[in-house]
Amino acid sequence: MQKIFIIGGAGKVGRYLARQLAQRGHEARTLHRNAQQTDELQALGAVPVQGNLLELDADGLAALIGDSDAVVFTAGAGGKGGPQMTDAIDGQGLELAVAAAQQAGVQRFLLVSAFPEAGRNKVVSDTFENYMAVKKCADVHLAESDLDWVILRPGTLLDSPGTGKVRAGLAIPYGDVPREDVAATLLALIEQPAVNRMIVELTGGDTPVADAIQSLVSG
Repeated sequence: MQKIFIIGGAGKVGRYLARQLAQRGHEARTLHRNAQQTDELQALGAVPVQGNLLELDADGLAALIGDSDAVVFTAGAGGKGGPQMTDAIDGQGLELAVAAAQQAGVQRFLLVSAFPEAGRNKVVSDTFENYMAVKKCADVHLAESDLDWVILRPGTLLDSPGTGKVRAGLAIPYGDVPREDVAATLLALIEQPAVNRMIVELTGGDTPVADAIQSLVSG
């Protein structure tokens, strides 16, 4: 059993991940800011941890992370609150989480980022351009840390049921992927520590999730 601390645990990917972790016998510790979400998260099999990423400092977040075996950062402003909120959560929030993980002595860190081709060949807003820029800066910050990191870059996220099959690689064509399969990929990465200090792109595909992640190890 591993103890996994999920930042963004009340989000869609975070909820899927918490349920899948519990089903595999792991302990999912889900950070959430709304006390009304506690019962919902417990029903998924998670251990709710109340806290607000916008209010915590590194000391406070490190105390919440505690003796976790890994941190998963899947928090995001989701376009709400404009560039300032994206900067605060997707950017500064990630930097805070990295500092807290280092302080807590948690070496394994997984980040849900963004596929670099997202929105290309389309007219996009300044808010979206800022989002992509912040995501890239967050990737750089984590990659330059001394943590055992994995950056997962999923394609366009879908709410359709997961298929259990994906395409994963260092560089793959752009595409869509169900959020449930993103969570399953995170679970497979958690259980495959040999995938380390690597950026992984992810879309829907034809390969079972566990096999797709194993192929990153075996080449």
